[in-house]
Amino acid sequence: QVQLVESGGGLVQAGGSLRLSCAASGRTFSAYGMGWFRQAPGKEREFVARISWSDDYTYYADSVKGRFTISRDNAKNTVYLQMNSLRPEDTAVYYCAAGYGESLVTVHYWGQGTQVTVSS
Repeated sequence: QVQLVESGGGLVQAGGSLRLSCAASGRTFSAYGMGWFRQAPGKEREFVARISWSDDYTYYADSVKGRFTISRDNAKNTVYLQMNSLRPEDTAVYYCAAGYGESLVTVHYWGQGTQVTVSS
């Protein structure tokens, strides 16, 4: 069993920044790739970014390249998503995920989600 707990969501004006955190726990969490998805009202859940615990490989959706940065702190068992130059289109519930594949095509565990709202 792996538990994922997100934090850091909130309300921000367009052009602003937020940093999301995902704290992972469980004996096998390090076996998975980690990343973020998001889901806006009326839309399908979409992949945002991923990272590995064991190396520096990262992968981003085209919609967030150059604006979002995923990182990790192995000592804290935590993955971060730094979101800069936020746009209203980024408004969504953001979910931490643990799984496999370059874009986490196979997700085994989800966090509960944290709301990000970007005002114009």
